[in-house]
Amino acid sequence: MNEGYFVGWGTLALINAVLAQGKNRSGFNWFLLSLLLGPVATFFLALSDKR
Repeated sequence: MNEGYFVGWGTLALINAVLAQGKNRSGFNWFLLSLLLGPVATFFLALSDKR
């Protein structure tokens, strides 16, 4: 596979971790979830309310 695909997926996971921490959620858990689900995790995180 293309190496850029993996770099982009990892970058998205890091962005999701930062976004999750801004919403008072576990950044590490969302990082791991984002590695598995990618843009789907971003969608759910964007829709979630701040705790």
